[in-house]
Amino acid sequence: MSQRPAQAVSLFALLVLAFSFFAPAAPAQFGPGADPFATVGASDEPEVSVRLEASRAEVRPGDQLVLAVVMEFREGWHAWPSAAQDVLPDGFEFAIRTNAGLLERPSWIETLGGTQWPEPHDALVANPMGGGAIEVPTYSGVAPIYLPMLISADAPEGDYTLAVEALYQVCDDSICLAPESVTLEVQVRVTDAPGESAGTSVFDAFDASVFADLSEGAVVTSDAPARTFFGVALPSAGGALGVVITALLAALGGFILNLTPCVLPVIPIKIMAISQHASSPGKSLLLGLWMALGVVAFWVAIGLPVVLFANFTDPSRLFGIWWVTLGIGLIIGAMGVGIMGMFSITLPQKVYMVNPKADGATGSFLFGVMTAVLGLPCFGFVAGALLAGSATMPPALIMTIFTAIGVGMALPYLVLSAKPSLVDSIPRTGPASELVKQVMGLLLLAAAAYFAGAGALGFISERPSLATSLPWWGKVVHWWLVAGFVVVAGLWMIVRTFAITKKPVRRVAFSLVALALSVSAGWYAMSVTGKAQKNFWVPFDEDALVAALESDQVVVVDFTAEWCLNCKALKSAVLLREPVVGELLSAGVIPMVADLTSGKAPGWEKLRDLGQTGIPTLAVYGPGLSEPWISNAYTSDQVMSAIARARR
Repeated sequence: MSQRPAQAVSLFALLVLAFSFFAPAAPAQFGPGADPFATVGASDEPEVSVRLEASRAEVRPGDQLVLAVVMEFREGWHAWPSAAQDVLPDGFEFAIRTNAGLLERPSWIETLGGTQWPEPHDALVANPMGGGAIEVPTYSGVAPIYLPMLISADAPEGDYTLAVEALYQVCDDSICLAPESVTLEVQVRVTDAPGESAGTSVFDAFDASVFADLSEGAVVTSDAPARTFFGVALPSAGGALGVVITALLAALGGFILNLTPCVLPVIPIKIMAISQHASSPGKSLLLGLWMALGVVAFWVAIGLPVVLFANFTDPSRLFGIWWVTLGIGLIIGAMGVGIMGMFSITLPQKVYMVNPKADGATGSFLFGVMTAVLGLPCFGFVAGALLAGSATMPPALIMTIFTAIGVGMALPYLVLSAKPSLVDSIPRTGPASELVKQVMGLLLLAAAAYFAGAGALGFISERPSLATSLPWWGKVVHWWLVAGFVVVAGLWMIVRTFAITKKPVRRVAFSLVALALSVSAGWYAMSVTGKAQKNFWVPFDEDALVAALESDQVVVVDFTAEWCLNCKALKSAVLLREPVVGELLSAGVIPMVADLTSGKAPGWEKLRDLGQTGIPTLAVYGPGLSEPWISNAYTSDQVMSAIARARR
């Protein structure tokens, strides 16, 4: 028996990596800049004002044009610098980076120059590694973002509107406001007789040397607006290392697809066909390379529809729609059931009749394409699940995954064409090959359980009455379904491995892999369950708040969000430690959490009613208080004192 069953488990790792968001950074401590005794109210002066200016209101065809997204910050406030500048130290992956770019490039703009970002200035922020506040580079004061471009030489005259999307999050040294995504517009006229420059002094800092490169025909693509989720920028796939790991896992998944019953039997046939047409080992390798390129081209073509979809809309918002997330889960579930043999994909007979000759570059390329096409009945389910799940990824990552799958699938053909004698060592189809399909099917069902569960929780979260009545275990039951399918996949691998082979080394090796998979899934489910069981916070609901106050109970409302580092810091340092945690669990006190991660969360309206614009915010209500006690940076003693006063 070959190592096919063990390799199959890596497909689940690929799916998890490709479909996951990344965890927020570790909690931080507050620095000396925060006033723990202050309660922050609304201000007439905004924390930041953002406008869009053009260097010229009128331009000739072939002229230069610069747009400036001008951010003016109130003293003490800042925004995180662009990811393109890479100036933040380690530990600040949570930061919502500033980004700006044209929503759509009109045809009359010939080329775009690279975005010129403001110069960052140090500001005090919470240290995500713990300890006091530290100085890190941020945007503050007046921070213009320049978008240079060249007008096409044949641009038609007329009045045009340019729209720019800007994404940013404004913070001071104690609170962070909700990330904002704004669309700004400016009017530009293309005419043969333009007037004087309409640019203001804000363009004095612009480096015009970029136009020298643009005039020579070098196209420098401007940074596109960041993908957002309810206005929150999605984190990257861990930078370059994350992309490399994703590509390697995708390639491994592509290699596994060769072990399915639809593909494995045809590998020797295809290699022998190439060998017959090749007059030398060198030509055999060349024809094998063209065949491998055909396999890769097939997978690139599979990924293109997802990229096109991403270009027409912002798919990153899809997970915020409960029925879309649930639908993705159902689709992946159907794929998993299908790959295990409950139903099959049947290609038209005419497809099987297409048999290009591998006697040249074109024929070998088509040979590779048809080899991949003929494997669809077995791995079409996996491709379909990837299409559904990867719809929320950036286009570049989508194409990286699908291209890497093609490379992994094509690699054996390239190796065997270089040394055809290795064909004799290729295992034949049989029980082991079927086991590959079965394990992949069970792991796809695990992924389906995750998406379906997330969709169901999304449905509940939009209905506060349901969210309030949902028991703690209701939030983790889908994780046990995920773990269940993974455990079944592992146990089935062990059972079938002992039935297929009698060699002790293979039995032990595959059993260890299966046990590691099962134990990891079970451990994670228990970890999530333990955290949920200890979560004593009640989801915020206005009706529940009113009912509690009418019964003379004390209510402590924590306004927080996943993107708020300071919120996590305060919760960890104050609210989840004694003596505060004991007081929150005492009789007559109801701890509520208003999760503001979503732009549609009901807690936003309540936060505005309290005169607050940023988080963290803690509000304490009770019969002993005529007005709720509010603080954005609090200590343990302050919270204990506020609860004591609220009880009276």
